[in-house]
Amino acid sequence: MAFRENLSRRKFLSGSALALTPIALNRFDLSASMAVAQSATIIKRKLGKTDIEIPIISMGVMNADNPAVVQESYKLGIRLFDTASAYQGGRNEEMIGKVIKDLGVRKEVYIQTKFNLGRTPADQRKQTLLSELDNSLARLNMDYVDIFTLHQPTNEVMADPAVKEAIQEMKARKKARYSGVSHHMGQAEVLDTAAKEGFDTATVSYNFSMAQDTGLLNAIRNAAKAGMGVIAMKTQNAVRGKGPGGPPVNQTAALKWVLRNPEITTAIPGYTNFDHMKEDFSVAFGLDYNGDEKKFLSDQNLMANFPFCRQCEICRQTCPQGVDIPTLMRTHMYAANYGNFVHARATLDEIAANASLKNCADCADCGAKCRNYVSIADNIRDLKAMYL
Repeated sequence: MAFRENLSRRKFLSGSALALTPIALNRFDLSASMAVAQSATIIKRKLGKTDIEIPIISMGVMNADNPAVVQESYKLGIRLFDTASAYQGGRNEEMIGKVIKDLGVRKEVYIQTKFNLGRTPADQRKQTLLSELDNSLARLNMDYVDIFTLHQPTNEVMADPAVKEAIQEMKARKKARYSGVSHHMGQAEVLDTAAKEGFDTATVSYNFSMAQDTGLLNAIRNAAKAGMGVIAMKTQNAVRGKGPGGPPVNQTAALKWVLRNPEITTAIPGYTNFDHMKEDFSVAFGLDYNGDEKKFLSDQNLMANFPFCRQCEICRQTCPQGVDIPTLMRTHMYAANYGNFVHARATLDEIAANASLKNCADCADCGAKCRNYVSIADNIRDLKAMYL
């Protein structure tokens, strides 16, 4: 199995791909905003109705394991650090906490951590959330987090009085200043529900492959109008390389496209080294496109070159086995694009047995179809080679 897994890792890491369509470069009119002015000033935005004002570039720390990158990110100007209890088995929180303590800058930064209730029984949700926040605080070595976020909650969980009681108690005890939700699937509905239920922030996948997703764009707009702070993840289509036969991903073009939407407060690109850190943060000083960025975003073949799973779930209807294809595509992304095989395994294990990868074992050829450009069959084949 180890030999087979090593082969799969080399294949994944050398063949990563992503997604895009012909898009409008100037969908949002920022001509009257300082956001498009190139200057030495870091662009900052307010996070909804909270009292948090932060640079438009933050750090998604999930894949980072070098404390020096976190430290230099702070020195460069990053102020919001995004983590979760599940990242690297809790070591991610521990790393962030140690760096912030060593720098002595807890009051100058904002920490978001996340927890997935999953299939926790309803009568255990409140205590589980309170306990998990305490566990995160212990790993972070902090008295409070700025945003405690429910990851992948259902509409029923977001509306659950016990969940609301837990959040109110966290805030009353000053262990969490604000509450948030983060999600990959059905994001428009999630945003609408989160705004209705009074959450302070939402972290959503948002990149140029979603330029034509009017439902999501409207939901982001409505959430922002309701006072929610919107944080963008998966902003660069999850890859820092080349699609098969395609051009290199222009990272700054991708980030600028996201942040030219003024309803997005900040982006949390998941960089892991100093070069990528500097490249991403360069966007914080101005959002005008340069010539190369315009050329990249105007390429009519972008969508085909960089197929990105938007987690729309329409593909489920095309699978006779009822497999949870969207979550399998995220598993593939974590392995193929991030090289994070630990998180890929954890994501795979989240899937219910009746919708898991094992149900693909008897299918010689996958007939599931994506309405965009994702090669579901190829990705399933890769996952079967690695995990079955």
